[in-house]
Amino acid sequence: MSMIRDLRAVVRPTLRRGGRSPYAPGGAHDDTAKNSAVVDCAVYRNGRRETCRLSPAEALRALRSREGGTDGGRSDGENGAFVWIGLHEPTEQEFSGIAREFGLHPLAVEDAVHAHQRPKLERYDDSLFTVFKTIHYLEHTELTDSSEVVETGEVMCFTGRDYVITVRHGTQGSLRSLRHRLEDDPELLAKGPSAVLHAIADQVVDGYLAVADAVQDDIDEVEIQVFSESAGRGRRGSDAGRIYQLKREVLEFKRAVSPLLRPMQLLSERPMRLIDPDIQKYFRDVADHLTRVNEQVLSFDDLLNSILQANLAQATVAQNEDMRKITSWAAIFAVPTMIAGIYGMNFTYMPELEWRYGYPTVMAVIAGICYAIHRGFKRNGWL
Repeated sequence: MSMIRDLRAVVRPTLRRGGRSPYAPGGAHDDTAKNSAVVDCAVYRNGRRETCRLSPAEALRALRSREGGTDGGRSDGENGAFVWIGLHEPTEQEFSGIAREFGLHPLAVEDAVHAHQRPKLERYDDSLFTVFKTIHYLEHTELTDSSEVVETGEVMCFTGRDYVITVRHGTQGSLRSLRHRLEDDPELLAKGPSAVLHAIADQVVDGYLAVADAVQDDIDEVEIQVFSESAGRGRRGSDAGRIYQLKREVLEFKRAVSPLLRPMQLLSERPMRLIDPDIQKYFRDVADHLTRVNEQVLSFDDLLNSILQANLAQATVAQNEDMRKITSWAAIFAVPTMIAGIYGMNFTYMPELEWRYGYPTVMAVIAGICYAIHRGFKRNGWL
């Protein structure tokens, strides 16, 4: 009962100020509230959902009313009971009540509210704070130099002995279907909050695999166009913009994948109080998939560098070919220009000026010399 009194002490000041706490029942979490940050909240016991959607306060009361506990009514989490609160882009005010009740570290709370964090795993006393970057592939009919290939979001997860709090940022990476899948597998969900953490990590990494396959198709398409004969003749380096854009998208992908390697390694190899030993085995599979994706992303970067260099080399070769053609035609036209320049001089006594066949002879000489030069350039590949 002491914990319920403490909870009321947190909620009542807000109500006295004339507002409704987003943490209180009937507050911002309610379906009728327009700006609700709470997507879902429920109590799970032995892998089964005991309640319909509740407010965080109601879920805590439902969880702790049946717990003896030794820490002011706080559950030790060993009986398989926990509360899972899902939030979407909460404000600082909406998250403050939950943070106080669960004793979340202020630095982790700040990261969860403001987002834009690198993937990481941090330990704060009796809780884990994990940040995942979600990646979504954006479909497009044609890759251009301004096409967005991937879109990123974030999922933060606070994991304790008797609670899981997920905070999602961005339009992608919804956890609704994940929650339903876990509820259909009570045996796995009975492992507690660590099972939820593993499921989130597994879904995020599986998303990486799907995006990697789609990005591979885009890179293959660019590679074919760069090295195709028709593209080499007509585009002349115009693919560079598309390649740079694809490199930027791959770099964003890399920023989501690479920093997550170390957290997954810790979760899969280092014993932790909050991670069930049976669930830790599953983290090894996630870490293996993540390593595979990371290798793919690194190979994408190297392959795009090679394609870009080849594209620029093609442009340089095309420019050299143009310069050779221009030089060849300039040399051909230099012959009639030179002869015409000589006979255009205003001198009285010049050879062949009064000769009857002088004009056709000069024209024939000009044509013959030009033909010989043209044939020589053609034979050498300059024309």
